[in-house]
Amino acid sequence: MERNEEGLQSLGSATKYRMDYAPEVLETFVNKHPGNDYWVRFNCPEFTSLCPITGQPDFAEIRISYIPDERMVESKSLKLYLFSFRNHGDFHEDCVNIIMKDLIKLMDPKYIEVTGIFTPRGGISIYPYANYGRKGTKYEKLADHRFMNHE
Repeated sequence: MERNEEGLQSLGSATKYRMDYAPEVLETFVNKHPGNDYWVRFNCPEFTSLCPITGQPDFAEIRISYIPDERMVESKSLKLYLFSFRNHGDFHEDCVNIIMKDLIKLMDPKYIEVTGIFTPRGGISIYPYANYGRKGTKYEKLADHRFMNHE
């Protein structure tokens, strides 16, 4: 597979969807503005996963917001990664935390938050929220503040 100047494999190549949980498809590129604090937000309104008990599909909108440092997640690889949950069985809260932890491991952002807005099943909606701010920095304080004031 040919790579572009950033070394990205997904961008510009034929899309190959994985049918199993695949964090290895995530790719990053260099942030050209690491000295600036700015938000990057992704919205995935068609996220699906499977209930680990019943095997029934769960549908959600996944919102990811982060403040990048040196590396940023490439959007096509993120799309393929989120698609890989389609046959993955986990509870809503687990999916949100797994997504956040995988992105932290991938790009070491200054700050990140992930929200899952899952459609109702049995008359109940579940909206898990997880966040992280780099320890010992103002971003840790930001995480505490946003968590304490969430909704």
